Amino acid sequence: MIGYPGDFDVTLQEAPSSATFLLTCLWQESRSSHSPSWGDTLGVQALVSLPFRGAIGRAFLMLGCALEDYGAHWPWFVLIFHAISPVPHFIAERAACDSDATGSARRELAYVFTTGIVVSAFGFPVVLARVAVIKCRACGLVLAGNAVIFLTIQGFSLVFERGDDFSSEKR
Repeated sequence: MIGYPGDFDVTLQEAPSSATFLLTCLWQESRSSHSPSWGDTLGVQALVSLPFRGAIGRAFLMLGCALEDYGAHWPWFVLIFHAISPVPHFIAERAACDSDATGSARRELAYVFTTGIVVSAFGFPVVLARVAVIKCRACGLVLAGNAVIFLTIQGFSLVFERGDDFSSEKR
């Protein structure tokens, strides 16, 4: 006799059909699975939203460079600043040890270098607009792209900086 899914007695005379067996398995699986925790959904949201924000920032940068009215491709060089901005932080994290004062000094020096790189990325299009190499509207689009991209890089570092198995720092 077959009752509710999960509570069935199978005798030799009647075996469950494949549909009944499939429904039973699905029902038991849905009962045993847990709802995702807040940490799981935060990771999924970050995996979806942060690359999307980075793409929006790159779109602003492309608009500032590639629109026919603006006609200058010099702002593409800010991509170099975007690529090297997290490098000092990564080097300091690998070389730092929390137990001594040199680890803190390395981390502070990395913050200074990173700040210099970010300020240079914002200053480069302003200087180009000041000397009339690019138009002011193109400078505005590049600055907007910079803001979105650097906030995305900061978001990646905040969300995914939990200390992996290979880091020297244990949290």
